[in-house]
Amino acid sequence: MKKNSVLKITALLLVLVMASMTLSSCMTNRHTVGNGPQTGIVEKSRQWYVLWGLVNLGDQDTKSMVGYAADYKIETYYSGVDWLINLFLGWLSIQSRTIKVTK
Repeated sequence: MKKNSVLKITALLLVLVMASMTLSSCMTNRHTVGNGPQTGIVEKSRQWYVLWGLVNLGDQDTKSMVGYAADYKIETYYSGVDWLINLFLGWLSIQSRTIKVTK
């Protein structure tokens, strides 16, 4: 094999490993309260951060999203839209994350 093709294969493997690490589900937090979701009603919101997640912008109140429900699930994750936002605004240290409440 030529040295150039070995470098290409190595670079491709490196990109695949990095993509699998950054796109993994460890970026999802799930909290189930009570018996979990009963009605299937979903509310979503986007939380904004600056300084790469150190400073919270806005006030996404999950308590108001839940309302009076006793059984629900809260998920926070990076959606595809969040990945695109973070791709273009990450260099400005602005990031977003999706909050999903299922009642």
